[in-house]
Amino acid sequence: MADWEIRPASAADVEVVAELRAEVLRADLERLGRYDARRVRQRLRDGFEPECTWVIEVGGAFAGCVALRPDADAGCHWLEHFYLDARLQGGGIGSGVLRELLERCDRDGVPVVRLNVLRGSPARRLYERYGFVVEAEDAVDVFMVREATGSAVRRSA
Repeated sequence: MADWEIRPASAADVEVVAELRAEVLRADLERLGRYDARRVRQRLRDGFEPECTWVIEVGGAFAGCVALRPDADAGCHWLEHFYLDARLQGGGIGSGVLRELLERCDRDGVPVVRLNVLRGSPARRLYERYGFVVEAEDAVDVFMVREATGSAVRRSA
C-alpha cells in the first residue's frame, strides 16, 4: 500500500475535487444513463463543505477526498464524496482511509454512519467489508448504513 495522509480540505480544493468526481463517477453514471459533464461537477460544488472534508494525499500530491458530515437531525454522520484517483484504487488506500474514519466515529460515539453508492459500483464491496448494510435502493443509488459496533472493522479488508 502506498503511503498516504489526509489533511483538512479548504475551499480552494473544490475544483480539483469536482474534476476527480467527474472522472471517478463517469463510467458508473454513463452505465446508469445519468452522466452529464457539467452537472456532475456542479453537484459537487453546490454541496462541498470543506469543514467536513479531508483531502487524501499520496507522496504529497492530491489523490482523492472524503467527507464525513454530521447530521444532528438524523442522529448520524454521512460518508460522502469518497473519491480516489483510479490509478490508486485497489492498493489499500481506500480501505485505510475508511478504517481511520470509522475508528474516529467509534471513538467519538457516532452511533450511525450512512452513505449512498451508485448501483453497480464496485465501491459497494468496500463498504460491505466495513460493516455497511443496504437500507434501501432506488433506480440509481444504494443507501447503506453502519451502526457502531465498538470496532470499525468487522472483517479485515
